[in-house]
Amino acid sequence: MLAWTGDFETERADEMRELIRRYEEAARAAGRKLGPTHRTLLRDRANPNRYLAVFEFDSYEDAMANSDAPETTELSGKLAALSLRPPVFTDCDVAESEAL
Repeated sequence: MLAWTGDFETERADEMRELIRRYEEAARAAGRKLGPTHRTLLRDRANPNRYLAVFEFDSYEDAMANSDAPETTELSGKLAALSLRPPVFTDCDVAESEAL
């Protein structure tokens, strides 16, 4: 399993959520399988404009296919335009995940 994280700052989180919602709806309507299997959005308590997004994928290959899709590139550009600074992305292998 692979987890992709994005660290970004924005004052327009609601607009970002709407863009992501429309992206996911369009993917489903077109019959495309969404790349991520799970999404978590974390908000920094000390800096309320800073967010960490975690997207989980079944495999590295699924993550790279999602990343290379033109729709994802377009979405990334729109999200970056709503950010206060360039986002920082990290690809991580999930070393451990456990429900407690």
